[in-house]
Amino acid sequence: MGDFRRLRAWQEAMDFAVAVYRATDEFPVSERFGLRSQVRRAASSVGANLAEGAGRGSPGAFHAFTRIARGSLHEAVSHLMLASQLGFLDNEVVGALIAHAERLGPMLSGILARKRPNG
Repeated sequence: MGDFRRLRAWQEAMDFAVAVYRATDEFPVSERFGLRSQVRRAASSVGANLAEGAGRGSPGAFHAFTRIARGSLHEAVSHLMLASQLGFLDNEVVGALIAHAERLGPMLSGILARKRPNG
């Protein structure tokens, strides 16, 4: 499948994960293993799943893992919205993170539209 690091979607996913990690640094200590952990795992999973799918060496695997990556992106957005409602993150920060996710989502959908599973 080639070098996943060349995928623009992977690069954006990495930027998104870094932004989420930085934004969640200030979560309450009580959320260290709660929502902070959940949103970080979901955000980091987007790029990780693209990398894993590319490493599997088949279009079908890449397609499946890209679908998982897209699901993880939606999960991260849901967690970010919850963090906003709980007052853990400023609405402006959440808005910027969601805008980033909204740029990344169509990239993942574009990959899914181009890459059809063949095996």
